Amino acid sequence: MRIAEISTPERRPIHQETQDQHHHFLSLIEASVKQLERHSPEKPLPETITADLQQCLSQLSQSTPFSNSQKLQIWKLSFRLWNSCVDISNASSLRFSSTSVTAEDHAKLRHLAADLLYLAGDATGIPSPAIKSASFYLKVGSIWHNLRKFELASTCFEKATDILSKLDLSSISDPGERRLFLDLNLARSRTAWEVADRNLAVALLNRSKGFLFGLPEHYKVLANHYLKYGQALLSKNEDAHALGEALRLMNDALEIFEKGLNAAKTREEAMEITGLRWKTLRFISAVHLQKEEFQSVLKCVKVLREGDGGDDHPSLSVLAMKAWLGLGKFREAEKELRGMVISKGIPESVWVSAVEAYFQAVGTAGAETAKGVFLGLLGRCHVSASVAVRVAYRVVGNTDSGIEKSRVRAKVVAELVSDERVVALFTSQEAAKDRKAMHAVLWNCAVDHFKSKDYETSAEIFEKSMLYIPNDTENRMLRAKGFRVLCLCYLGLSQLDRAQEYIDEVEKLEPNIACAFLKFKIYLEKHDQNGAITQIQAMTTCLDFSPDFLSLSAHEALACHALPVAVTSLSNMLNYYASGRSMPTAEVIVVRTLVSIITQRPGSEQQALKFLKHAHTRASEIGPDSFFGKEEVGRRERNWFSVTSWNLGTITGKDKNYELSAEFLMLASDFSSFIEGSDPNNNVMICKSLILGVSAMLASEHQRKTTMSETEVKQAVDLLDRAGKMLRSISVGNTINDDTNTLEANLFFIYAYCTFDIQGRLNDSASQLHHVRTFANSKACKPHYLLQIGLHAAQGPRSNHEVAIFALNESLSNYLSSPTPDYQNVAQVVRKLIALVSVHKGDTDDDAVYGMYKHAYRILVGLKEGEYPTEEGKWLAMTAWNRAAVPVRVGQIEVGKKWANLGLEIAKHVPGMEAYKACMEDFLSSLEKRD
Repeated sequence: MRIAEISTPERRPIHQETQDQHHHFLSLIEASVKQLERHSPEKPLPETITADLQQCLSQLSQSTPFSNSQKLQIWKLSFRLWNSCVDISNASSLRFSSTSVTAEDHAKLRHLAADLLYLAGDATGIPSPAIKSASFYLKVGSIWHNLRKFELASTCFEKATDILSKLDLSSISDPGERRLFLDLNLARSRTAWEVADRNLAVALLNRSKGFLFGLPEHYKVLANHYLKYGQALLSKNEDAHALGEALRLMNDALEIFEKGLNAAKTREEAMEITGLRWKTLRFISAVHLQKEEFQSVLKCVKVLREGDGGDDHPSLSVLAMKAWLGLGKFREAEKELRGMVISKGIPESVWVSAVEAYFQAVGTAGAETAKGVFLGLLGRCHVSASVAVRVAYRVVGNTDSGIEKSRVRAKVVAELVSDERVVALFTSQEAAKDRKAMHAVLWNCAVDHFKSKDYETSAEIFEKSMLYIPNDTENRMLRAKGFRVLCLCYLGLSQLDRAQEYIDEVEKLEPNIACAFLKFKIYLEKHDQNGAITQIQAMTTCLDFSPDFLSLSAHEALACHALPVAVTSLSNMLNYYASGRSMPTAEVIVVRTLVSIITQRPGSEQQALKFLKHAHTRASEIGPDSFFGKEEVGRRERNWFSVTSWNLGTITGKDKNYELSAEFLMLASDFSSFIEGSDPNNNVMICKSLILGVSAMLASEHQRKTTMSETEVKQAVDLLDRAGKMLRSISVGNTINDDTNTLEANLFFIYAYCTFDIQGRLNDSASQLHHVRTFANSKACKPHYLLQIGLHAAQGPRSNHEVAIFALNESLSNYLSSPTPDYQNVAQVVRKLIALVSVHKGDTDDDAVYGMYKHAYRILVGLKEGEYPTEEGKWLAMTAWNRAAVPVRVGQIEVGKKWANLGLEIAKHVPGMEAYKACMEDFLSSLEKRD
């Protein structure tokens, strides 16, 4: 179809439709703008206004092109929207005014205003439309940048750059419009820098060099950006590459400043750029310093000092001093430092930093210099208390450098802080915070030396720290704390009188348990045990007393080998367990420790018994598990108390202190009874303790030459009953180590002996005989045991001849049945039996006595000479012979002959009786004749 064939009427409806759409969308935009113009800043924006404008703008952009009148209308709407945003922003910044429009909503509206201008494009009658549109995007991008919405900011800047790129730069002469090109590049560079795109940021700076137009202000702005980026890299203290980049940026800044200086037309412009040039050179010097290029630092400083008028910035001395320090030339560094003292114009912070740097490099050797510089400054310029704190802190350092070096530093700082001029800096109320800081510095220094056991230095610094504690009520406790720690220092130095002086001062300021404890420690160090014991009582009366201090006192006393003091501390500690209060140590540990300490001193068994009884009582009251502990720990504690009681019982028994021995042994059985389970060894221990306890009771009675009371007898009966029940399950062995369930045979004898004795006190002869018969039939029975029982039954205060005769007869039988009989004991048993039978059966049964002699005769027959004791043999022969005298006198010749013949027969087997035998034979011959 040809163009001519296209009818005009068909085109008009389409064009008219587009115009209607433009009119519709522009009307909607205008309505939103009017709504925004009428908006009160105190109220929030309508929720949909931004979205409505965005939607209208999007739809309007799809219906291009616009007529010039429509473009002008869009421009007007854009400026009206922009100005409304300005009004809202101004209202929000007014004093006492507030707005509910958020910064992000504000930026979005401005962004829409810029997009409207961009959409309208060029319009006839609008001067420099591209410049205006680009400036809108530059401003909106700056707002997004400040809100750290860097992507949106970059979008705005790129649109502005795209608009300006279409202009012929040579045709622009207006300075403001020219400045727009520079500002836009710099804005883009800043945003790129923020998102860490350093390469783009620097490239944009380099591109900005084409927009300087020979104007000094432009040189200054661009150079400042180079300097700012270099400073940012320097402050991050990154690697060498970053420092190299910082140096390049600063060199570019320096070059641009120099060009700007050449372009300067007024003296004021030249002076301003010169100052910035010096500043850049100082930062270049700082970069060289950080890169440890010390010679370059000194060159920069030289250039600055020798330039036009010379730069007198205070940092130059610091840079030069640090460079000299880096080169190891401490004398030149000291000259720079002392030169700073002469100059009154150097700020306080600068020379303090210099002092710190010098001291850090030179170390302990520079302590005196640092002190001298600081004191020199006091007379020349104003020095604040905070500076004194910083210098003291730097000089003090720490103890990591070695004790000797730290001691030198401490000595210097002690002289520094005690100077009257320095102390005067802290007297005002305004210096209260710095005074606390100085006190903290000195206190921490003293603490470090105290931990290193350098008590002399520590005491000196603590004393100096007291200069920084006001003597008022508010700081009363702090002063007391200082005096306490000084007391500790002099205790460490063994200067006890000096320590006593300080603790007396504490007592005036703040009497408390810590003060009382230190006095206690001084008494210990002075070996005044009575004073220490008295002080323990004083400690318990303090308002802030805690049993922890009694535990600590006991430890200190043990360290000083003051055992009575330790016993007193722990004894007092025991008084608090029944109260239910929280205690630092378990009660069983305290009692165990007490007993262990007490038993170290001879003759202290009675005191040990007291605490062992206490342990038993407490275990009975609160339960064994609560007192001793549970499981393996509790078992070990029970064993310890049982074994300790047993050991003390055996020791006191060997010392013949039978009364104490009995009590210890009974306690041993009671402690063993607390041990759960059926451990055979434990049962053996209980049984042994019971038996030996009763034995000790009987021995004590004999020793005291008194008679056991009824209560004691009942107690002994109960103990023996318990032992007897246990004996049924315990076998007999030669030693307790033979088997896990054996008992020494002699303990069975002791049990039998004690039971016999106690039953005798109850007048129970039948039980006595039964008990001895049972023992005689047991494996534990030995002939010498029966001999002792027999002798006791025969000779004791409560004799039982029946038991005596039985025991001696059994003993005699056992002796004779042995492969190697002990005829010494056999003779003793025979003699005792003859005596018993003579007494108890002689008048009524002479045959019984004769039978005993006859039995003795049979024993003698066949023995080797000397095997049977000669004296006992003579006794048998003579007593048998003598028994013939009475019957002969009363005419009982036959009876007399019987005894005489027996005496003669016995004499024949006894060596040394030959003379007697001849007389006996003659006498018997005469009897035969008489008969």
